[in-house]
Amino acid sequence: MTSKGQDRILDFAAAGMWWEITKSTADTGGEFFEATNIVAPGFAGPPLHIHPHAEESYHVLEGTLDVCVGGEWRQLGPGDSATVPAGTAHTLKNPHPGEVRLHNVHKPALAFERFFRRMHALVVDGKLTLPPKNFGSLVHISMLFVEHENEIKSAKPPHAVMRALAFIGRLLGYKLPS
Repeated sequence: MTSKGQDRILDFAAAGMWWEITKSTADTGGEFFEATNIVAPGFAGPPLHIHPHAEESYHVLEGTLDVCVGGEWRQLGPGDSATVPAGTAHTLKNPHPGEVRLHNVHKPALAFERFFRRMHALVVDGKLTLPPKNFGSLVHISMLFVEHENEIKSAKPPHAVMRALAFIGRLLGYKLPS
């Protein structure tokens, strides 16, 4: 794989997911950001969250994915899709025995790519576990969500909790990658 290809890989293996950016923000002129995601069996998923100004969609290629959109859980199998309107609380998980392969799109792209690349850098540097398992990880993910609240806001825990943790983190000198 070329170094350009390597630049498109976001390996969150310790958390149970691996991504390949298939259409970057630059590729689409900001219209959308797309990645192929591999989700391991037992992946607990991100916290319940919203994207205030963008829709997110999932299209399952292989496996079974559980998605929650607006409080309703459903299973998606190969060929199934789900679209989450902007401002709608959602999450996903893979409690099934096999891995899931899916296309994931955020539209418009906004700064989602930068958000995910910064999250990846924190994981690679050992400053963030997914899910967060220590105070430093809680602070870093909170700071990341707060700096990207145009793209993502936590619904559970409430975004106000993340704002408070981010404030404490800044007071303690925590930094995010650029």
